[in-house]
Order: sequence, then structure tokens, then C-alpha cells
Amino acid sequence: MPGPAKAPTSRAADVAVIGGSGFYELLGESREIAVETPYGPPSAPVTVGELGGSRVAFIPRHGRDHRFPPSAVPYRANIWALRELGVSAVIAPCSAGSLQPDLHPGDFVALDQLVDRTWGRPDSFHEGPVVHHEAFAEPYDAGVRAALVAAGHETGIPVRDGGTVVVIQGPRFSTRAESRWFREMGWHVVNMTAYPEAVLAKEAGLAYGAIALVTDYDAGVDGHEPVTMEAVFARLRDNISRVRALLAHAVPALRAGPREAG
Repeated sequence: MPGPAKAPTSRAADVAVIGGSGFYELLGESREIAVETPYGPPSAPVTVGELGGSRVAFIPRHGRDHRFPPSAVPYRANIWALRELGVSAVIAPCSAGSLQPDLHPGDFVALDQLVDRTWGRPDSFHEGPVVHHEAFAEPYDAGVRAALVAAGHETGIPVRDGGTVVVIQGPRFSTRAESRWFREMGWHVVNMTAYPEAVLAKEAGLAYGAIALVTDYDAGVDGHEPVTMEAVFARLRDNISRVRALLAHAVPALRAGPREAG
């Protein structure tokens, strides 16, 4: 395909949220919309409803029953579906492990950079015959990040303004040596799904921002116990209400256009 289709003439939603691990529902009263894409179905039918007075589209990244591991998430179908629904901005909550001693479980980071260490994941809509090279120096939209940080101030939830995520292939967690290397490079958190979602949103012309919830100390940073899946999900369950509060305050700021939020 030479790239995403032209933007739709009608808009089903203003802003989209892509839910990460443990975050499978967002909206109360909502309707499902099945969207066909050239890349198959998205992770789950898109639900559209209201949040903070805005029309919001929601997709659980891993499916409603967490059926898709990080490398098998249908990233292209998810982003294509959201573009087809006319959204202009995307907020992507995700879980992450801390690489630095000043980042603790329960902290939030509005990401501004990423390092890709995945492999084999389809990461472009441009597969020829027209060659396209996407500018990706700034992976995350500054306006969306500003809205997330402002939402933190409004709700009393501390949100770190900026941070680098290193994206690993998964589904395994890091070795101690890998985690030590990531930390020495100065990267802040580690995650398995931030790529290629961010670059696909960029190709699709969507303003994309990610908010990372720190769930653990990766591979035992500073002598802490190494991460387990059980600990990650427990932390996510404890913090879902805080994620929802952030989104409820950030979404209205993006309704008129994310860059106005900055």
C-alpha cells in the first residue's frame, strides 16, 4: 500500500485512546464500530463514547482478553482503524519498567523519545512501489505530552515531563545485563509495545502521545526484586483509576487540536 487512505469526511471521534496491559475498557455508555482495514481486524472492535465531553474511540492494544503478545499486536490495523474514524490525536497509556533509581512503581512518564530494539514487526504503511522515509526525530507529539502533563497538575498526579523508553521485543523481560546497559545509556523506562505504534501514527498523520505507568524496577534495578508478570498486573489494577483520571482531564484539551494544548 502507498500509505493510509485519505482522511474521512466525517469524524466518529475526536481523540483515541489505545489501552495497554490491564486496561481493556475505558468508556461507560458506548457503541462498537467494526472497521475493516487492509491489514485485517484491529485488536478488538473500536468502542466510541464520551469522556470529558469529547467523543473518544478506544481500542485495547492486546485485545479484550489479552490475546496478543507484544510482537503480534496488529499495530497497523489499529492505527488504520483510528484514522478511518477521523481522530486527530491518540493517547497511548502503557506499562513500563523503571531503569533509573528516581523512577518508582506508580510514577507516570509522558514520553518524548524512544529507542527501538524490536525486530520483525511490520512498521510502515509504505511498502512500495512509492518509497517514503518518515521523519521520526520527535516520535511523540509535544501538544499531546503537554496535555498529559497539565492533566497531572489538575488531578494532583505527578507526571514526569519527558523520558526515553527503550522498546524490547518481548515477551520475555530483560536480563540483568541488558537492564544495566539500558540504564547506563541514560534511558528511563523499558516497554514492549511503544514501537511500531508511534511511527505508524506518525505516518498516518495522527498526533500521538504516550503516558507510561511505571509498574516495576526492571530486572532488579538498585537491588529490587526482578519483575514478574503478576507484579505488573497488580500494579496496573491499583492504578487504573489514576489513568482514567488523567485521560478525563487530558482528552478535552485535545478536542480542538493537540498543538493548541502546548
